[in-house]
Amino acid sequence: MSLLIELLSRTRFIKPGSNPVASGLVQTLLHVLRVGLAYLVMLALMSFNGGVFLVAVLGHALGFFLCSSAFRKPHHDQPYDLPPVSC
Repeated sequence: MSLLIELLSRTRFIKPGSNPVASGLVQTLLHVLRVGLAYLVMLALMSFNGGVFLVAVLGHALGFFLCSSAFRKPHHDQPYDLPPVSC
């Protein structure tokens, strides 16, 4: 789930110049999905299980590595579809 949160946060699903209403609906759906997954990860962490904690942190780290730093060219002029997660 953590890896999917990072993937949703750092992938462009909306093409520039698309219909504003449709892109707004897609952006809202992506936000709801990301927040829902984040709450599920939070609930899993509240079990106070050390293994679950490590898997959640490693999932976020692996997602960041795969989506941001390993295989992508930096596009500083093109923001992502969703704003960054603020914890």
